[in-house]
Amino acid sequence: MRIEKCYFCGGSVYPGHGVMFVRNDCKIFRFCTSKCHKNFKLKRNPRKTRWTKAYRRVSGKEMTVDKSLDFEKKRNRPVKYDRDLVNLTLKAMKRIQQIKERRESAYHKNRMVGVKANENKMKRQEIVDRIDIIRAPSALAKMKERIEKTKSKLGQLNTAMSS
Repeated sequence: MRIEKCYFCGGSVYPGHGVMFVRNDCKIFRFCTSKCHKNFKLKRNPRKTRWTKAYRRVSGKEMTVDKSLDFEKKRNRPVKYDRDLVNLTLKAMKRIQQIKERRESAYHKNRMVGVKANENKMKRQEIVDRIDIIRAPSALAKMKERIEKTKSKLGQLNTAMSS
């Protein structure tokens, strides 16, 4: 049983499912759903369509360079059936899946560190911008006076240093 990949979104197409489109030059396109088929007919670029795997890879939301991804490549060389080889292959497939899941979770965790730091930075900036809501107006006036004094002192120091 061969599980094909959708030409548009990159999802799995199981036998007996999806749509197969054969162009005049005998190129075969498999689609998992009519949604992918329609988007292909509309000549949309999968790298610009936000829900496709191609978009996720291009925008850095999924791993692209990893040794565990090489095992999914299609191989057309026929191999003589051997029960021991099948058992070894099944064990290897399970192990590779575990490794892949662990690496994907680590990749996601590292990506989210930057996102959370950016969110915290934006929250701090919003607090600074909206400080008048939090502090009393009298305290704000005193704070503005202090800021103006420090700015004037810095201006005087800059002019003194430049001359």
